[in-house]
Amino acid sequence: MIKKIISYALCATTVLALVGCNDATKPLQQKTYPQYTDVIELGGATTTHETSNSGHGFSTPALNLTSSQLEQHLAGDADFELSFTSAPNVQHPDMDGLGPVFNNVNCNACHQRDGRPSTVVVAKGAAPVLLTHAAGIFLRISIEPSSQQCDKQTAENNYCAPIAVPGFSDQLFHRGVLQARHDWTSNPSIGQADVYLSYQYSDFTLEGGEIVTLKKPIFEVRNPYDAPNEVFNQGNNNSRLFQDDVKFGARNGMPVFGLGLLEAIAEQDILALADPDDSNKDGISGRANYVFDKIKAMANDPNPVSIGRFGWKANTPTVRQQSLGALRGDMGVTNPMFTQESVARTPLHDDYLARTNWQDTGSGSDGAPEASAQFSDDVTFYVETLAVPARRKIGDSEVRQGAWLFEQLNCTGCHTPSFTTPTNIKIGGLDAIAALEQQTIYPFTDMLLHDMGEGLADGRRDFLASGNEWKTRPLWGIGLTRTVNPGAGWLHDGRAATLEEAILWHGGEALASQQQYKELSKEDRAAVVSFLMSL
Repeated sequence: MIKKIISYALCATTVLALVGCNDATKPLQQKTYPQYTDVIELGGATTTHETSNSGHGFSTPALNLTSSQLEQHLAGDADFELSFTSAPNVQHPDMDGLGPVFNNVNCNACHQRDGRPSTVVVAKGAAPVLLTHAAGIFLRISIEPSSQQCDKQTAENNYCAPIAVPGFSDQLFHRGVLQARHDWTSNPSIGQADVYLSYQYSDFTLEGGEIVTLKKPIFEVRNPYDAPNEVFNQGNNNSRLFQDDVKFGARNGMPVFGLGLLEAIAEQDILALADPDDSNKDGISGRANYVFDKIKAMANDPNPVSIGRFGWKANTPTVRQQSLGALRGDMGVTNPMFTQESVARTPLHDDYLARTNWQDTGSGSDGAPEASAQFSDDVTFYVETLAVPARRKIGDSEVRQGAWLFEQLNCTGCHTPSFTTPTNIKIGGLDAIAALEQQTIYPFTDMLLHDMGEGLADGRRDFLASGNEWKTRPLWGIGLTRTVNPGAGWLHDGRAATLEEAILWHGGEALASQQQYKELSKEDRAAVVSFLMSL
């Protein structure tokens, strides 16, 4: 079976209580709380205070938009929730273009209410569950070159981008439109292959004997279109998908609020936090990913590479590329940035077009992509201008203790609390949204890659990111995850049902912190989680 695990969350290290000296005439040393303990507005002037207890807590427009910007934001909101259909759709041509193979039918399916999707739960010992288009998780796929390193990014090596699997793509599309495959009658919704999910459960013992049950996902791929009825590692593996050089990596949808603010952080401020050689010997060696920049390429830039900011491995540089890449990838909807289907010129696609009389080529009768320029602009603007929710319960003593512990444990070694966005920002050669400039924000991320250990590794390189490296996830809004979607899980594959589970999955650069977190008292562990829940 294909066993892929990955994740993301927080940090920790043991804490010594501050004590006074033995001289009774001297006062006890006062605990100094970090500055962010009392911060409420995590997104600066974009912050919303009105939705903290709402299922729509991630879905509010930034509060400092102009009336015309708000109008565009609301148009993008409608586009974000639009469910696409297969082409042609004569009555609703704005909705056609789905597939022919895909993972989901609308943006909201992977980012439910602009947050995380529901985790597919499979009980211990139960049979694996088939992933449908309702699942917010899918598998990245690529061929791993003989060398794990890609030291110099050039046009010849495609700037170290993942190598697509021949006949497939760089993403496994487990669902399809009607007749996507020639054997569709046995399963009308089948895509390139079926993906089944189960979990391996294990127990983790904390200080005091408390036991936490952890689960890691196990994915099983069956019935690929180029070798129907085959199952990975069961009998002959004739499918190109089942060869030894193919790597799989699970990816879960992530929250989409605050993305414009993360995009607006000055590159030099991110690079100032990088320490790839761990020169300060603190065990943390964050580094930037550099990735192919589609906007630069479309402008004929001779070096179309930029710092990566988005995705689980920081493999996209801009909100536009991330959004429109998902539109084409996850849903199979072409657009002005990605004008060809992800599976164009593969045997599956050619066969589909021939059997359906070339009804869905990836462009309309006018030759334009399936999603218009206006649609693309609006949906990008929407996720750039979603408000960051305000913090809660900052006066609670347990929350304040957790904030202090968060600092003492050096969680801020990766989860950098704050940045201030500059003025006159240029993104993809265009002026940034003025509402995002000069904002002091508290995302709690350094935007860098870190080795998180074998427990989370997928062994799959992504530009300069190794199979063990993941981008530090922002923590703002994390405490509202289950308020927005009670079925959501944490980490890149939704495996963690609690924030404590997410902490315990940390390894690599965070291994010492994870081990010492488990040695904290039950009360102090609860305080750390309470602080996180306040964000």
